[in-house]
Amino acid sequence: MDTVKVGLVGFGTIGTGVCKILLEAGDRVARRAGRRVQLAKVVDTDLVRPRDITLPEGVLTSDLSQITRDEEIKVAIELIGGLEPARTIVLQLLESGKDVVTANKALLAEHGPELFNRARKLGRSIAFEASVGGGIPIIAAIGQCLSANQIRSIHGILNGTSNYILTQMEDQASSYETALANAQKLGYAEANPTMDVDGSDAAQKLAILAHLAFGARVHWKNIARVGITSVDLADIRYARELGYRIKLLAVAELVPEGLELHVSPTLVRHGTPLAEVRENYNAIRVVGDAVGGVFFHGQGAGQMPTASAVVADVIDTVLGRAAITFRTLELWSDHREAPVSARDWAKVAGRYYLRLMVADRPGVLAEIAGILGKHEISIASVIQHETEEETEGMVPLVIMTHHATEGAMSKAIAAIDKLPVVRPKSVRLRVRE
Repeated sequence: MDTVKVGLVGFGTIGTGVCKILLEAGDRVARRAGRRVQLAKVVDTDLVRPRDITLPEGVLTSDLSQITRDEEIKVAIELIGGLEPARTIVLQLLESGKDVVTANKALLAEHGPELFNRARKLGRSIAFEASVGGGIPIIAAIGQCLSANQIRSIHGILNGTSNYILTQMEDQASSYETALANAQKLGYAEANPTMDVDGSDAAQKLAILAHLAFGARVHWKNIARVGITSVDLADIRYARELGYRIKLLAVAELVPEGLELHVSPTLVRHGTPLAEVRENYNAIRVVGDAVGGVFFHGQGAGQMPTASAVVADVIDTVLGRAAITFRTLELWSDHREAPVSARDWAKVAGRYYLRLMVADRPGVLAEIAGILGKHEISIASVIQHETEEETEGMVPLVIMTHHATEGAMSKAIAAIDKLPVVRPKSVRLRVRE
């Protein structure tokens, strides 16, 4: 059986998992790749940090040129994360004649066009299954398995850190701060969790999926996004009372006016599959015009789930499947115009949950309803418990609306928060049945 040599750049948590599979399950990988896959070199700046695997003598190095200058290494895996030096390293790997496998969603979301165009010019390929959803095979599903379909919508829980925090707030009645601290202790959240909790991580992944499914070329920073930091335990309780759970939902939906793209905390109806996604799990629901709805659920991060997707891409690259897919899809290609553009966020419609702190006096609801009515927003239901404790003469008022545009709702809330009888800032969450 022939042997293909592979180089790995980045010997962190995921890189260690990749090494475990390649070294400990080599026979299985060989059967599926049709060739033996030899881990020839592992490059990392830290050569002494203990890892729970021992590499063969001479494999570990800090010298990237031991991969780029070795013509026998045909496939290179980039797992260092971030934008730089990852971008420069991937370009160097491509220039040296290597096909690349990466799990770096930030790199693709930011520099996808540059990297993919360069790979095409050099006759190389880039595989990136692990960049979205960890071990969930969503890239292959959309790019290959569902290619007979026009994708209609994608709704996903794409960030395990946020999902873990929201689950803890619901199940343990933990505050946001306590749930975040627990996530950090368990390794689900970084020391600086900003990208996870403000919706940026999910937006980066959504930008990749939107390009793959719809051909949209939208920079992730231009995707409307709201994080979970404004979600309070009170919102968790009210959502439960109304029959919902709160999830950080990433949405791409094709409508006649264009592509709706947004990431935001959303009330999702109890009993629906997305509402039942717990802890640090990810899930993605895809609707195609032929297949209907399909649902993907699993570990969205972690050493071995992500390593599983990386090694699957290595196998596809060795087999030649990755090159065929790469050439055919022409992702982020300068030669193809985007077939669809993102819709104006202000025109995107939906139902809303509002939680306001209002003065406990007659006529307040009428004032608020008047402003909502002025912006053509109708009220579906109201909750104001008689036994609710007052805070400095203010009580919570929860309103569920009928469909309204984001623009109208934004203007209405701005006006409501200026009322003397309302304490800003009011909470506004989207609702999905």
